[in-house]
Amino acid sequence: MRPTTSAPPGQRRTLCLAVAVLLAAVAPTATLGAGATPTETGPTAEARPAAVSTNAASAAVANASANDSENATPDIEALYPNPATDGDAGEFVVVRFPNATDASGWSLDDGESNVSLPNATVSGRVAVSPHPEVARNRTDLRVLGLDGDLALANGGETVRLTSGDAVAAAAAYDDAPTGERWHRTENGDDWAWTPLGATDFAVVGSGRASARTFVLPDSPEIPVETLRRADDRLLVAGYTFTSERAADALADAARRGVEVRMLVDDAPVGGLARRQAELLDSLVARGVEVRVPDGPLARYRFHHAKYAVADDRALVLTENWKPAGTGGHGSRGWGAVVRDEATADRLAAVFRADAEWRAAVPWSEFRRGERFEPTNATDGSYPDEISPANVTVESAGLLVAPDDAESSLVALLDSATESIRVQQVEIGGRRQPFLRASLRAARRGVDVRILLSSPWYAEETNRKLVEWLNRRADSEDLPLKARLANPRGRYEKIHAKGVVVDGDAAVVGSMNWNNNSARNNREIGLVLRGEAVGGYYADAFDADWRASAGGPEGGKRLPVGLLVAVAVGALAAILYARREVVFEN
Repeated sequence: MRPTTSAPPGQRRTLCLAVAVLLAAVAPTATLGAGATPTETGPTAEARPAAVSTNAASAAVANASANDSENATPDIEALYPNPATDGDAGEFVVVRFPNATDASGWSLDDGESNVSLPNATVSGRVAVSPHPEVARNRTDLRVLGLDGDLALANGGETVRLTSGDAVAAAAAYDDAPTGERWHRTENGDDWAWTPLGATDFAVVGSGRASARTFVLPDSPEIPVETLRRADDRLLVAGYTFTSERAADALADAARRGVEVRMLVDDAPVGGLARRQAELLDSLVARGVEVRVPDGPLARYRFHHAKYAVADDRALVLTENWKPAGTGGHGSRGWGAVVRDEATADRLAAVFRADAEWRAAVPWSEFRRGERFEPTNATDGSYPDEISPANVTVESAGLLVAPDDAESSLVALLDSATESIRVQQVEIGGRRQPFLRASLRAARRGVDVRILLSSPWYAEETNRKLVEWLNRRADSEDLPLKARLANPRGRYEKIHAKGVVVDGDAAVVGSMNWNNNSARNNREIGLVLRGEAVGGYYADAFDADWRASAGGPEGGKRLPVGLLVAVAVGALAAILYARREVVFEN
């Protein structure tokens, strides 16, 4: 588990960057589409209800002919009011001119000042800013400087594009989140806040492909084997990285001339581990590029994805790159290696979008002044009961959060006609969208089973939810059952974020069933379709489900004294940091 923090001003990570990004629902059988790289435009998202925008072009607008359509009228397309810089330097407004136009005939007005655009001929989309040098570091658009001091209020205002006395367009917003921009969505009518440079990767699916399916802690050799087999490219993304075996595999690949790059989160649970710092230092020294998303331009609350691209293979995991995860010394997790060039290329595009964004800092630069925490060793040993399998998948669809993952997973759950199996660390409340979709399925007659983890930090919350779900099933006569996991020595705790729908579609990836994970984090998942792959994960789920029989009381408990000591220590740490703590894993 990791505590996510709402940090006071001046701290390294500004958590108000996390605003929900919900995309239009996409059918789980979506066809192949191109992924988007980060640009100023960003993804579509739900508009804030309190904000308004207008495009009331006047017939008297200069240079507009009687035959011009609304689409040929200059317009405001985006505002960037709160760039998280001293004096808000770098604010900009994006204006679209459909035809070559002398911009000097136009002005921006915010009710307090009216600033003329510069004497330049413009066509298409252009950003205008009173601080053009700073703004150029925040957009790939052409940036024009403003002579006047147009100040976009963080608390909200209306900005108008005018020519003479005629108003061509206006955009209004409420409180501006730090580092986010207010922009038109794809339909052109709604507006939304999204992090600057947020990506817009659509759901895409491959054709038939081969895959290697496995679970942890049973098959820890597969992630490292995948890294070792790379010949051309090796792109590794993680939340934490403390695996010596994986580090050695990356260094060996770099020595063979493979392109090796890594991206890891900047604020893992308990702080950055000393062992992680040592490993990343050694990787940089051995020719591996390591980068960390950091600072006010970091687009997502956490870089929580766990994957690798090795040549034409895409490895997607629920587990972290550490002994308890990929090392097989603790967690129950799911993983898959898909051998498909198109899927690997799409995943590589996500990696490049994140590793090459302005916030991605080289590790050697990032580590200066950082404090590193002692590393707790994990050396549990567990039986190899569930063997890996080589299977054929009918399609492999890449889910990317926050871009498309929530709406796509909800659509998949809503498509269920026979069964849904859910294996999760925990669920973020009774109204969490994935849980609500599962309940809708049960009310349609779909058999739903939910297995939740039982470590000390999640047991009480999960137990209450399990009991509530079972009561709801009884009261509504639903085909739904929920259980608290009992590892029985087969693993330490559930860390999987797995779903199987109708026995022929499996979801494997890093996204937890909570809104923060789906809407604010960078997460990666695979939707694998086919009876063989669905059957594999269904069988793995069923084995854990059977072992946990006996009701919610079957979960593993720690001694009360130990629980009290841990709780007191956690409370002291929270009070010391004076932070609001929630959990992400």
